[in-house]
Amino acid sequence: MQPVVTVGLDGSPESLAAARWAADEAEKRGLALRLLHAWPLLAPEPARVAAPEVDQNYWAKRLVHTAQAELQAHHPGLTVLGTLVPEDAQVALVRAAAESEMVVLGSRGLETVESYIMGDVSMPVVARAGRPVVLVRAERAEQPASGSPGRVVVALGLRTPGDELLDFAFHSAAARKVPLLAVHGHSVPLHARMPWGADHTVTEEITKKARKELGRALRPWHEKYPQVEVVDSVRLTSPAKAVLKAAEGAALLVVGRRAHRRGGTPHLGPVAHAALHHGRCPVAVVPHD
Repeated sequence: MQPVVTVGLDGSPESLAAARWAADEAEKRGLALRLLHAWPLLAPEPARVAAPEVDQNYWAKRLVHTAQAELQAHHPGLTVLGTLVPEDAQVALVRAAAESEMVVLGSRGLETVESYIMGDVSMPVVARAGRPVVLVRAERAEQPASGSPGRVVVALGLRTPGDELLDFAFHSAAARKVPLLAVHGHSVPLHARMPWGADHTVTEEITKKARKELGRALRPWHEKYPQVEVVDSVRLTSPAKAVLKAAEGAALLVVGRRAHRRGGTPHLGPVAHAALHHGRCPVAVVPHD
């Protein structure tokens, strides 16, 4: 099977925005695009072609075919496949992730009520999928004021940066021909906080040490992707705040998720949660060891 980018399609503005973003991404990466519509009540396909008025899956097929036609018109060289699956969307998408380079889903963004709606499908898929999952909001990724295509931002913890995370981030920047910004946030420890600010000696030592470790983590990937311009940034604030600030105007924000945790329970850390609920650009969550 040709490597694919799979997008979950349900007809909402969010899923259609995700499909358009996924088509652009598949074309950049030289992959096929699969439009997946999953619904438990889809009827088994009849042995012979049914007339539209008696085809129980008519509207589902029309949804997929309409999106397929639009995307094919804008990307004539792209292979666009349509798939109907008669099962729960979460189950179908997690299974599809195992057969895909990435899964792309629509996101409704950051309001409290909307976050619960998004959580019905998107959050469990993000937490369980074995491959990267990208969430795209209905309003397309923000572009910098200059009109340039933006950069890829990757959030890095220094204990376990994750090969899968860095490979995805560098590959994404290379595919777009844009710089990569690697961001590490580190809160100032309590003992370094003074009434007039932070202890400069302590913060300088923290920054120096973090930048050294950041450079060590990035070096082998910079050698693997020499065409990618890499900028590293150590910010003395909470990791979530550092990443959200760095991602303003970005083309893509890449964050990690531990694929295997003690107890086996799927889990998203605070940086991934903040990125998914408050990030304005597309957010890729990459499972890694």
